[in-house]
Amino acid sequence: MQVTRLPCDPGPAGWNRLLPGAAPPVPLEGRITADWLVIGAGFAGLAAAHRLSKKAPGDRIVVLAAVRVGDGPAGRNSGFMIDLPHDLTSDDYGGALDADLAQTRDNRRGISHAAEMAQEYGLSDEAFAISGKINGAATVKGGAHNTSFAKHLTAMNEPYEVFNAAQMRDITGTAYYRSGLFTPGCAMIQPALYVRGLAEGLRSNRVTIHEMSAVTSLSREGDWVARTPKGQVTAPRVILAVNGHLNSFGFLPRRLMHVFTYASMTRALRPEEVALLGGQASWGITPADPMGTTVRRISGTGGDRIIIRNRFTYDPSLEVPDSRIDRVARDHDRAFAARFPMLADVSVEYRWGGRLCLSRNNVQVIAELDDGLFSACCQNGLGTAKGTLAGGLAAELAMGETSPALERALAANLPNRLPPEPLARVGANLFLKLQERRAGREL
Repeated sequence: MQVTRLPCDPGPAGWNRLLPGAAPPVPLEGRITADWLVIGAGFAGLAAAHRLSKKAPGDRIVVLAAVRVGDGPAGRNSGFMIDLPHDLTSDDYGGALDADLAQTRDNRRGISHAAEMAQEYGLSDEAFAISGKINGAATVKGGAHNTSFAKHLTAMNEPYEVFNAAQMRDITGTAYYRSGLFTPGCAMIQPALYVRGLAEGLRSNRVTIHEMSAVTSLSREGDWVARTPKGQVTAPRVILAVNGHLNSFGFLPRRLMHVFTYASMTRALRPEEVALLGGQASWGITPADPMGTTVRRISGTGGDRIIIRNRFTYDPSLEVPDSRIDRVARDHDRAFAARFPMLADVSVEYRWGGRLCLSRNNVQVIAELDDGLFSACCQNGLGTAKGTLAGGLAAELAMGETSPALERALAANLPNRLPPEPLARVGANLFLKLQERRAGREL
């Protein structure tokens, strides 16, 4: 199969720009063989490689990354590794009770795997820490969404805490939020620091990672042969950890939804600006309305900064023009100014976009696609937890193991078919714009 599209991500990955420069990449050159090939070095690919390194320690494991580790989608998210239901198409993230209970078990399995890797490789709390998150409500309607979700959490027997406006101001330094719903199980990560730390840990466990080595074709020639611009890998077993680019390898056409979301990161705040803002040094807010604005304050490598993330666009081409970043920037700046008027002189240093892959029926693609070819894809907007889960489960499947989580994944239906183009593109973007408009001040 010829790979029809290569990854193309708009704007610099801000999280990665905060870190010291990595060692020069080692692209694949020449012909090599391996026992296992993992294509993709994001959450799913690194988790798959880790599981393989533990279960098959004598085997040669090769990972191919199209870009630098930390520059792809794994380094472009907002850093929430969420344990609870997080359906972006719902009003309050919740769904059917039984499905949400199963989803929570699976998300926590992914987070547990992430915690295991973070501990094994000595990652700092800045890179990975289970510290919880807040659903922030800026309106009465947003508060009602939180109340609805809290009732759902009660039915799930999950703990939570309700914050009033004063408590939200004490945490964030802004009076923008009327209330909040805190849940304790979310892990907060510095995405680039986390994935780069995993990659270094895997290298120390004799996993070979070739960056800047995009796969241009994959064919069955007895074993599988993956070709890159300057080399090729031959392996009997391959795990595709490429999320929505599963379509680019020829699988599940017209079944995966490709959505971009966007983020802006301020420059480092000066000491007097930190004092003016007040609040806690580190926190994370997801919006009470799923179409609203996600906000993080970080304090660590790169200084004190604020990250704003909002806007969704449906882009079946898996690419967006750089001009899209400029248009979205106006929305980010308005959201920042409304929340932090005391920081009017603080400029944005980095803006970027990142790819999501969703299915209409909210299922992942964890499967054996062909003899010796496995998939760990379609993370449904929760790539941190679900990607880690998918990578671990795909490795289990490839090694002939089983578990309740893997059985659930294998029993899932295929992603539902999408409407034909241009109906899907026009309809999806109209729906997203309508939902964003309804979000009001939550956006």
